[in-house]
Amino acid sequence: GSGLLDETISALRPDRLASLELRLQSQEEELTLVKSALADALRRLSLYDQQIPLLTQQLLAGGIQRNWNRSLAAGAAWSRAGALAVGGALEGLSIKMFLRGRPITMYIPSGISHYEELRAELPAEHLQLDWVYGYRGRDSRSNLYVLASGELVYFIACVVVLYHIQHRSQRHYLRHTDCVRCLAVHPDRVRVATGQTAGVDKDGKPLQPFVHIWDSSTLLTLQQIGLGSFERGVGSLAFSTADQGAYLCVVDDSNEHMLSVWDCARGTKQAEIKSTNESVFTVEFNPQDSSNFITSGKSHVYFWTWSGSTLSKKQGIFGKYKKPKFIQCFLFDANGDVLTGDSEGNILTWARTAADIRTLGKGAKETYQIGRQTRAHEGSIFSLCLRRDGSVLSGGGKDRRLVHWSPSLALLQEVEIPEQFGAVRTIVEGPGAELLVGTTRNALLRGSLAAGFTPIIQGHTDELWGLATHPSQSLFLTCGHDRQVCMWDSGEHTAAWSLTLEETGLCADFHPSGRVVAVGLNTGRWLVLDTETRQVLSGGSDGNEQLSVVRYSPDGEFLAIGSHDNFIYIYSVGEGERKYSRFGRCTGHSSFITHLDWSKDSKFIMSNSGDYEILYWDVAGGCKLLRNRFESRDREWASYTCVLGFHVFGEGWSPRASTRGLGNTLEVLGGVVFQWQSPPLTPLPCSLLQAPSHVYGGHGSHVTNVRFTNDDSHLVSLGGKDTSIFQWRVLGGSLPHSCSLSSASLSSQEQARPSQRVPSPPGTNAC
Repeated sequence: GSGLLDETISALRPDRLASLELRLQSQEEELTLVKSALADALRRLSLYDQQIPLLTQQLLAGGIQRNWNRSLAAGAAWSRAGALAVGGALEGLSIKMFLRGRPITMYIPSGISHYEELRAELPAEHLQLDWVYGYRGRDSRSNLYVLASGELVYFIACVVVLYHIQHRSQRHYLRHTDCVRCLAVHPDRVRVATGQTAGVDKDGKPLQPFVHIWDSSTLLTLQQIGLGSFERGVGSLAFSTADQGAYLCVVDDSNEHMLSVWDCARGTKQAEIKSTNESVFTVEFNPQDSSNFITSGKSHVYFWTWSGSTLSKKQGIFGKYKKPKFIQCFLFDANGDVLTGDSEGNILTWARTAADIRTLGKGAKETYQIGRQTRAHEGSIFSLCLRRDGSVLSGGGKDRRLVHWSPSLALLQEVEIPEQFGAVRTIVEGPGAELLVGTTRNALLRGSLAAGFTPIIQGHTDELWGLATHPSQSLFLTCGHDRQVCMWDSGEHTAAWSLTLEETGLCADFHPSGRVVAVGLNTGRWLVLDTETRQVLSGGSDGNEQLSVVRYSPDGEFLAIGSHDNFIYIYSVGEGERKYSRFGRCTGHSSFITHLDWSKDSKFIMSNSGDYEILYWDVAGGCKLLRNRFESRDREWASYTCVLGFHVFGEGWSPRASTRGLGNTLEVLGGVVFQWQSPPLTPLPCSLLQAPSHVYGGHGSHVTNVRFTNDDSHLVSLGGKDTSIFQWRVLGGSLPHSCSLSSASLSSQEQARPSQRVPSPPGTNAC
């Protein structure tokens, strides 16, 4: 059933595939370059033949001495990727950058007479994490708790969120360097332990996972545990209870799922053993005896005994009962018995039995045996929760039911979670009768069995790409592989509305009026939605390949659509943004379109492609390619989302793109593709290599898009595969209102590049 499929996918640990995905993506990029090389070489030879007379005429008219680099046309000036040469086609008028052996010429604006005298400084502005949208319920469990402060603690991406419902505020623990996978709260309900996945560095090499024990009141790290001891990641962990949380049990994600017990105060390992080759979902200490604990997962439940440096286990015997494929959860009830929830929808009661001294001798120990089977759900049971009064709550996967049981497992009450939120992933008691529920569709619900449930945190459930900010209101829109289009209120930190599409949304842009928004899909189709009614007002289809960028002109008269079929389609907009007529098509790129920007007068377009081209187009003149790119060096652009160009090359190239407030204010630009997750904050123009910048962490995947809000007070970033949305507050400096724009990458600690460091705040960002 769907419950088994969900658990199987969870057991595969998608993070383990990260290295293979990086290699595959790299190979795909190389193939793109090879396929476009021949066509591009022929086109460039033709362009150079046409440019030489024009550039010669301009040089003679300006009284500038010619200094041609004939080796450029011959292709002899190639060097390693990222190399830089001043001069290139024209000495003193251009900068040439080499990406994977490919020359990229960028013309210096006329206002810069001495490029070598340019200086770069750290920007006065910096970012502070303001709000995190989303929750990781899709593929993790035991990930929601209530602290002594009344705050909820949960995680998504590399961030542990502390959310105070009444105050509607968030604080954030930001000391993890890759995605957090598990969470445990100390018996004092103040200290927290969080474990992360290993992740990979920029070269695809695995990094070492670890566990942090930290203070939730101060957000200070108290202990780092296990660096160098765990493989792949930390899958589950638990504090002991009987001895006031003196020990921590950790299970890693290696093939053998190494189980270890640690002294929390000293950070030292007390015992370690190979647990099983099957997936382990959860671990818990016996609340009455810290020498005993249980692990469960695929095809097993193990009862462990710990003594000194020795660990031993006994496998749970199912006997006459059908052995389930997965045991997803368990708890110790008020009588000391163990209740397990499994993929068959049954709650099994494991009762303590006296040691069989007659058969096994004096060394025999007491065991657990199944005393009762209770049919609870259709499909998997994902969560069990022991209430303060001794009663039990169970949460179902396939049936989405939340069921209340008496201490003797008599059915008392049940409620069904709305389908839009998914299945029950975890259940936590709040104050009084209040319950908090985490779901498999990455939502947190608040309510009760009597009154029902409403969402307090919502998020996407699959890879995110599309992002657009409203031109005049504190709203932004996101879309991704989960086929959801969501409108968010950045002031209230809530989802204003969401809409399910038939296809995947990959890009979006608001009309300057803010009344409609265009969404580009993965099939070559595009839609125009009314931002108030959510109705589809118009749409079309251009080719059968995915659309990577949609962009309205500043005057709202045109819509430009960049496709993976190498074309840019131009539509005229009329009848109150309801009518769209094909105006023309920009033909000339030899690879797929990645980014485009309009000029301020809405007459020209600048575009980038997958094979690192920078082309310019005269839209008003019939969508013609401007072969003399030198003439565009002083053109003013309404936005600058292109990642290739004189104004941005100094940041270090990223194929994901960039966003920046205009008017020499600030820039956020993605670092290297793959698992680099940090957007630097750099002054614009950024035309010197390795310009100093502030770097901010939090995302655990490539950052696919970043944009400033309408008043430049906040920045929004999307975390790609980590499904997170971060809202950053811009602090310091003075930002004029600007158009702000598209796509980039985020990581772990604030720093300056290359050599100027900014002191990190103690522990985290707290809002």
